[in-house]
Amino acid sequence: MADESTDADDCCGTHRAWTWQGSPEPGALQCQCVAIPELASDDVLVRNAVIGLNPVDWKVLTPGLVDWEAGKVPGVDGSGTVIAVGDDVDDSWLGLRVAYHQSLGKPGSFAEYTPVAARALMRIPDGMPFDIAAGVPCPALTAWLAIEKLPVYLNAPLLISGAGGAVGHYLIQFALQRGFAVTAMCHSRHWARLHAMGVAFCTEGPLSAEQSWTVENAAKYFAVIDTVNEEHAARLTPVLKANGHIVCIQGRLAEWPNPPFGRTLSMHEVALGALHRAGDDDAWQTLTRTGEKILRDLASGCLVAESTVSAGFDELPRLLDALRHRQFSGKPLIRVTESGV
Repeated sequence: MADESTDADDCCGTHRAWTWQGSPEPGALQCQCVAIPELASDDVLVRNAVIGLNPVDWKVLTPGLVDWEAGKVPGVDGSGTVIAVGDDVDDSWLGLRVAYHQSLGKPGSFAEYTPVAARALMRIPDGMPFDIAAGVPCPALTAWLAIEKLPVYLNAPLLISGAGGAVGHYLIQFALQRGFAVTAMCHSRHWARLHAMGVAFCTEGPLSAEQSWTVENAAKYFAVIDTVNEEHAARLTPVLKANGHIVCIQGRLAEWPNPPFGRTLSMHEVALGALHRAGDDDAWQTLTRTGEKILRDLASGCLVAESTVSAGFDELPRLLDALRHRQFSGKPLIRVTESGV
């Protein structure tokens, strides 16, 4: 294993990490001094500068949802500097500034150091601060996977449900860049921001189980991308035109939404984390190249990053709990280093 000697000496074999103790409450996480994980041959060691918090980070704390044991370090998104590489990783990665999306089955980003598969790394453009980069992987790559499910037809009507959230923030921009006519379904507090991004139509949502849209909305949209859950996605399928598309980001439809030889709808599921289990090197190369392009587009102003809310490492459980209860707007970030740059 190759390393940068200064950083490796500073590690002394241990680091601070927030560990899961079997409770669904973010406040039950414990900050402990634990051993820095050994690197697999295809891993690198990232010295984290900033951690990006996502809804999945509190959802997976529920016991039994994932195969974790007490002491597991959670966290999927982070940014920092590569300070060591495994035996099968090129030394050229050493010293590079990177962002990453981590597998739920490996030690996560809620730590000072994280072992990450080299194929999951995205290089951060010069001049971009770590805090912008850390907020990108989970929401922006999920949004890209979703929009990639759809064939592109200029001005095709597209409904994005849950558009006010982090994934919706990027979905809106990707959809508008591709020429879709976007309707955003979300709470009205987001409408001014979305209109400023170029959305022509906004509608209140999500729909409750008792709500249904009027007849005027039936068979209106070429596609629906739903970020709420599979039940909500199912309630939106009546608004799809013939040969339309329903894309589910949270769960997937349990049943086909129409009878045979009817509207012949297409169903799609999106799960960024599944790529860690099922994705080959080609799929990861496509994803990380896309991620690097997104970072460059943010740096150049072609894309707009989310507003951010940041706190220090010691405040991670508090900020994660605030995210869980939607107590603020913007992307929550944890600065492991003081500057986050």
